[in-house]
Amino acid sequence: MEEKVEKQKVDYNEQTRIFKILKALVPYVGIVIVVVLIRTFIMTPVKVTGSSMYATLKDGDVLILNKLNHSYKRFDIVVANVENTKIIKRVIGLPGETIEYKDCKLYINGKEIEDLVKTCITDDFSLEKLYNYTMIPEGYYFVMGDNRKNSLDSRSDEVGLIPKDKIDGTVSLRLYPFYAIGTVK
Repeated sequence: MEEKVEKQKVDYNEQTRIFKILKALVPYVGIVIVVVLIRTFIMTPVKVTGSSMYATLKDGDVLILNKLNHSYKRFDIVVANVENTKIIKRVIGLPGETIEYKDCKLYINGKEIEDLVKTCITDDFSLEKLYNYTMIPEGYYFVMGDNRKNSLDSRSDEVGLIPKDKIDGTVSLRLYPFYAIGTVK
């Protein structure tokens, strides 16, 4: 009988110890779940690879991708998926617009728009010459890198116009290098 009581005490002590361990782990499991949810649905770090966004972004820069913003405006910097590769580019043309670059000037719907790239490094093109479209179809965006001479972007058949559902979100905050932490425009 004493042996049975002793065994019950051991079982009770073992259960209490396991319960205490599990209780101590709950906050850590909660933190892991919150971090995974934030990275999956709200924001995540992205690293710049290459020089297509130079001088705004440099190879190796680490940015925060905002996954909640799905209303893209002209000149927003976005991360998009093209052929299973993530690219970081700037939105130039919006759905329903015509686009043309002529004599180093950007024209949207026939009106000159001040481009953020001030140097004359963009070759002439038009949406019509590139794709035989008169305007950007609904649900698509025309994107370009800031380093126009060295950017694989919507001017290329390899990238083309970007469907909205292939855009992961916008970036506007740089985390690294540390001396350049802050907003990105």
